[in-house]
Amino acid sequence: MRIFISNASSDPIYLQIFSQIRDAIIREELRAGEGLPSIRSLARDLGISVITTKRAYDDLEAAGFVSSVGGKGTYVAGGNPAFLKEARLRLIEEKLAEAAAIAATIGIGRRELSSMLDVISKED
Repeated sequence: MRIFISNASSDPIYLQIFSQIRDAIIREELRAGEGLPSIRSLARDLGISVITTKRAYDDLEAAGFVSSVGGKGTYVAGGNPAFLKEARLRLIEEKLAEAAAIAATIGIGRRELSSMLDVISKED
């Protein structure tokens, strides 16, 4: 698992970590039961505070994406199919909102954006 921290991002570091791990779980790059790096090792690898990493892990646990086992580590939570589907839908909505915002900055309206989506998602 690779996590990239951007100093140019307006998002705080803990949120960047949270988002990247959440997205990896939603895309099933990280599967149920798979262990995450320890809080300390991830903090060391990223060159950030242990407190920042702990906050990201705590938020992931509160959101139901991971579970912590005292003395053993943090693991991707067992998949509840309805929960994962809802999380995937939220991620799609976030990405579509981001695309719409970018499109608006260059004058692309909803109709043209919808046409673009039709073209890239066209089934054979």
